[in-house]
Amino acid sequence: MADMTKEGLIARLQDIEWEDFEVKEASFDVPKSAWETVSAFSNTAGGWLVFGVKQKGRVFEITGAGTPEKLESDFMTVLRGQKFNQKIVSLCRKYSFGQKTVLAFYIPLAQRKPVYFDNPRNSFIRTGSGDQRLTEQEIDSLFRDASFGAKDKELTSLTLKDLNKESIRRYRTYLQNIKPEHQYNALSDEEFLAKIRALEGGKATLGGLLVFGTEDSIGKCVSDFKIDYLEIFGTSYEDAPNRYEFRLADYPNIYEYFFAIYERIIKKIDVPFKLKGAFRDENQPQVKAIREALVNMLIHTDYFSPMKPRIRVFSDRIEFFNPGALPKPYLELQKGDISLPRNPIITRIFRVIDLAENAGYGFDKMFKGWRHHYPKDPVVSTGLDYYRIEFFFGASRRGSAKAVEKTVEKAVEKTVEKILGAIRANPRITTNELAAVAGLGRRGVEWNLKELKSKGILRRVGPDRGGSWEVKQK
Repeated sequence: MADMTKEGLIARLQDIEWEDFEVKEASFDVPKSAWETVSAFSNTAGGWLVFGVKQKGRVFEITGAGTPEKLESDFMTVLRGQKFNQKIVSLCRKYSFGQKTVLAFYIPLAQRKPVYFDNPRNSFIRTGSGDQRLTEQEIDSLFRDASFGAKDKELTSLTLKDLNKESIRRYRTYLQNIKPEHQYNALSDEEFLAKIRALEGGKATLGGLLVFGTEDSIGKCVSDFKIDYLEIFGTSYEDAPNRYEFRLADYPNIYEYFFAIYERIIKKIDVPFKLKGAFRDENQPQVKAIREALVNMLIHTDYFSPMKPRIRVFSDRIEFFNPGALPKPYLELQKGDISLPRNPIITRIFRVIDLAENAGYGFDKMFKGWRHHYPKDPVVSTGLDYYRIEFFFGASRRGSAKAVEKTVEKAVEKTVEKILGAIRANPRITTNELAAVAGLGRRGVEWNLKELKSKGILRRVGPDRGGSWEVKQK
């Protein structure tokens, strides 16, 4: 928050749009409408509330605040008293214009929202240069945000028998495959789930239930649980021939949704052919960016919002929509690894299998990964009770002039796969036999073999005649 000089006040009085600036005449007492503005500034982004200025249309007249000392005392006493649901610490500045005094109070953005006076129905936000009363749904969302990071730790009345055994088995198999020496692998299911906080004292935590529950058990705690995934053949609903061409079926829990969505969405982005050892490298930066965005949505969603987490794949972009606001302004989160997960239990469960960041929201990883291949930065937009991340396709960084090169790459990819497949099936296969399999001439096969050997993918064992090939895996 920058302080405001007298010159700054005069400049602000000449502006038209006042999202963080409001004037009140306040000739004698604090006007009742001031409390609405205090609530609005506290719930939106902070702002200056000025007493002693009269507004008529776009004309502003400095009338002066009547009895400035009393007005300041009355106003500050209410901010620290019982009228508001929490104490508000305000900065006060006085400006003299001849015999007239103008008071300006800076109302900071509240860390815990909503801020209201008398009762929750008197909760406001700032829209443009006015104060707008929040809807009941928006107020409920802010109350849930006030318990940010605590909701999914709540215990349910459900136990291990209410969880999805197949989802637990799949999760544990995944962990064993990526971390065969992990100490959790030797535990029983109940011990294991307690370690990852899906169970506590034999009861399922809300986060554990959402990740591993059955349709029926989740339905007992979360009404209408769903994660929506749509594919639209257009840049919007308006220019698409149908509302959507594909909509993902329902799955019982977050863990099953993750793999169903990931397997579908990964086919929508450009993944150039690259080898990693003897195999194609499909874990490229733009792939990691989309996976990070998917996990980000799953672990930061407000699952009690009437809105549903949603992914829409348009012809020009992929959009991730998260019910639930960010804990801090987006630009502040982007600056550093601020670890404030909405659902710490769900975050931990994904972190154990290396699918969640150790800190922060992963915005940096998403942006850098996407820019590695596509020219446009992801776009983040926020609202009172949601945030959205859009990943635009456009031309890849290699540009449309590389279309021919891309076609050649695909042809080379298929050829290499044929050659390596034939060698795995018959390590003693001859060059002529490889030429027949790959549809190449002898010189073409020899060129490919030379390239594969130079990359350490192939190794010749024994003499040229009578020897064999070995496909090396890294």
